[in-house]
Amino acid sequence: MEDNSSCSSMVTGLSQASFLQGTLERLSSTHCLILKAEEVAPVAVIALQRYLSEQTEEQQQQLDSYRYDVTVTDGVWRAKCFLHPSLNHLVHTNTLRTGTDFRITQCCFVYNERRLGHGYICIEKLRCCAGRSAVLIHISDVSSLPVLTKHGMERSVVLQSDVPLHVSRKHYLSLWNNDDPEGDVWTSGSPSSDTVLDVSKITLLCSLESSFRNTRKPLPLLVKIIHKSRLRYYGKFGLKIDYPYQAYFEVADQSGIMSLVLWNELCPEFYERLHVGTVLYLQNYTIKQSYSNRSRPQMDHHRMKTFNSVEICLNPRNPTSVITVVSPKSVLPQWGLPEVSYQFTTRSELEKLTNNCACDIIGLVTFVGRVERVKSKASPERYWTYRWIHAVDGTSNHPFILEIFSSSQPEIFTHICPMTYLVCTQMRVCQVEGSLPYLTSSCETEMFITGYHKGQPYVSDPKVKSFIQWTKTLKDNVVLQKTAVGGYYCYPRPPPDIYTVNGRFLRELETLQYREHKKLAIQGQITALRYMRVPKTTDSQGGVEKEVKKQTFVSDVLCWESSNWLKQRQEVSEHLCQGSLYQDSVSRRFTFDEKNILLQSCNLQPSHWTPEQSTDTIPPVVCPGYYQVTILGINKQIAVDAAYFPVVSADEPRAVGLPMEAHGNTMLSCLSSGFLCPLSDAASHSDASLPEPGKILATASELEDTHVVCVLDLCHLGGDDVEVVMTKLYRFTPVTL
Repeated sequence: MEDNSSCSSMVTGLSQASFLQGTLERLSSTHCLILKAEEVAPVAVIALQRYLSEQTEEQQQQLDSYRYDVTVTDGVWRAKCFLHPSLNHLVHTNTLRTGTDFRITQCCFVYNERRLGHGYICIEKLRCCAGRSAVLIHISDVSSLPVLTKHGMERSVVLQSDVPLHVSRKHYLSLWNNDDPEGDVWTSGSPSSDTVLDVSKITLLCSLESSFRNTRKPLPLLVKIIHKSRLRYYGKFGLKIDYPYQAYFEVADQSGIMSLVLWNELCPEFYERLHVGTVLYLQNYTIKQSYSNRSRPQMDHHRMKTFNSVEICLNPRNPTSVITVVSPKSVLPQWGLPEVSYQFTTRSELEKLTNNCACDIIGLVTFVGRVERVKSKASPERYWTYRWIHAVDGTSNHPFILEIFSSSQPEIFTHICPMTYLVCTQMRVCQVEGSLPYLTSSCETEMFITGYHKGQPYVSDPKVKSFIQWTKTLKDNVVLQKTAVGGYYCYPRPPPDIYTVNGRFLRELETLQYREHKKLAIQGQITALRYMRVPKTTDSQGGVEKEVKKQTFVSDVLCWESSNWLKQRQEVSEHLCQGSLYQDSVSRRFTFDEKNILLQSCNLQPSHWTPEQSTDTIPPVVCPGYYQVTILGINKQIAVDAAYFPVVSADEPRAVGLPMEAHGNTMLSCLSSGFLCPLSDAASHSDASLPEPGKILATASELEDTHVVCVLDLCHLGGDDVEVVMTKLYRFTPVTL
């Protein structure tokens, strides 16, 4: 814990110029402070942290169950403040984010009535500043700045440690999902025990099933972890549990396999210390009937008996479980603990696997998509975070297409990049008609990348060894030419029989949150098409580099409009002009020199600012142009602009899995297929000439008064930027009875 008195010498002579200090002093004499424009200096966001709010009568009726603490600095002091719930939408849209500046225009000081010497600044109104932070440009270590506190509260633990300002909450959640461990409370790397264990009086898993209802205290267990699932957070209003977490493990001894559940406070203490292959000596556990509706890993390949009727529960109290992590050098062969086994599948074997079958894979990553979010079906406020990945293993011309959801391994999930070796366990096969099969992660999936493979049990697997031998034949410069990072990516292609109609398009747009992805379909007709081309000159201002999010495109006599559009657009009630293409929409070639900035651009906004966020700039992406499509809804009340940029090269990530039937490059066939013919192929050095946009637009008249269904992908890219991409067009053919 820091003490402000020890830091006073650091800020002598500077404190008079501190905006935060002056604001806090003025709050001492007033409940609410409204600041005039000339009084307001910018402050920078250095941390943005989320937690479950406390329940009040007012909050029972509202949807937003979470609150945010924002740590700011004016360059002299840093202060942890509470963000008024009316400003939560600025976080939801990533308008208020770490590494940027804003100006406080109204604030108050809140005293905690239940704890002496605790209070904090509540930010009630603010104005966000555009561009990069002017405050952080000269700061390299924010932790060296003294913490600003009100007189008499200098030793407030809450203000100076990693816990929420609302003192009923004990820890923070991950900023963008509820699955990842977040903060200092999560213990990792604690030493295992070298204590000599008394294994003469232990019980086997097979005996627990028969003694389920026995009230006697069970004997200790000696087991090995053979599988680890991701965390489950079950916090909600009214639940009087400080750490509402649950984590499943599959453990085994010589008699079979059983599920083990880690509960509540034991999750922050042990979850990151327990790995596949870890041996545990367990005392004071309980046996409960298994929860039948949960998903389970597929364990048939272990060829051991599985006990599914009961599970081992490790609780923080009643009784307090005793968990001993046994040092690997202390594990004895005579204990008879089984080896961990895997079921690795090569890419050439994938088509033979049945739908929903589980498998493990290893591959060399060639494409990493941006991280996106999708709402959990179980709770509209909870989000899953995921990304698409391509990986090759040399056994097929096609890569593994992987849909990877967060697996409670944020340090791995955020660092997946091309040229790394990726292992994913317990992936589920998705066989899709008309597309290549892909693999999606499950609640039981674990991931490992280069730097995390050492000591993992799978390193001795024959298929892993074969893969490593294959990689030794590769040349980095050749593989790098086939890599890509980020950009819009959609898989699999929408099925050919989709007729979904969604009349709530405007509502869907308004409620999108940062990096949230939705897929919608609209019935109607195409009323206008325009080709937007990149100008030959780039915009610069006074030599100062600007943050570029939206690519600059201009329209040059390359357009088509239906004969009725001039009249129809006067009558529509809403025209949503969202059809722009953004920097984040187009994938980039991966290079080691730009690795850090490329990873930043395709990962989610971090909850804590680091100097690396401000040092590098990502170069503008190369994209010759795109089509802007105007869709008029079937009731002619709403019009939507969407971006359409067809696949033009077989080297693009979006080209993988596309049905490559040739078509005539008419506007209708291009919109229906998603690509131009013939696709160029750098690997075979083909120099196929693609049709010019003007030639394609010349065929657009066949869209006149044509009833179509347009499939759109929506993704909120932060701030006011919402990506609306047209994925596919279906020509509607009425069914004759």
